[in-house]
Amino acid sequence: MSCNFYAFMDRMKYIKRWQLMRSVREENIMEHSEQVAMLAHALAIINNKVFGGNADAGKATLYAVYHECSEVMTGDLPTPIKYFNNSIHGAYKQLEDSACDKLLQTLPEEIRGEIAKSVKPDTQCYEYKIMKAADRLSAYLKCLEERRSGNTEFIKAEKSIKEDLLSRSLPEVDYFFANFVPAFLLTLDELE
Repeated sequence: MSCNFYAFMDRMKYIKRWQLMRSVREENIMEHSEQVAMLAHALAIINNKVFGGNADAGKATLYAVYHECSEVMTGDLPTPIKYFNNSIHGAYKQLEDSACDKLLQTLPEEIRGEIAKSVKPDTQCYEYKIMKAADRLSAYLKCLEERRSGNTEFIKAEKSIKEDLLSRSLPEVDYFFANFVPAFLLTLDELE
């Protein structure tokens, strides 16, 4: 048996995001996943402590850690292509599922089931919705970073991602926008 799962996960650092757009700073799926995990954790805590929810912050965080893992086999398909039409989206979803299955086969059987819960999450639970919002929030913050650096390439993406996020009617996302997003436009000196 080969136990290659974590060696595959380590290769996330080689998969670039935003391939169709000129970026001031390149981003890979490993750093993106870490940011999404942090944001998902924050959104779950906001849900629980500010709005009296009962989101499992650990589950939302783990979903985020593994949410791009299939891309070590598929690469990062740019969003405009992935969602061009239902046929392409459906086919790509099947490809991602197959990649996840193949990755899970590289784990010892005795731990595979536990890790599979995060690699192939329950897409109907609230923690998954939180993770998906955190994923989009990470993309939005990337747009802000690029704009702050003078790159106008991300202006349209910034607008559409913000509209998408606010249309989700998740109070924890609205709270994050009101309380945390403005600081992402500040310089280091202004943060102090």
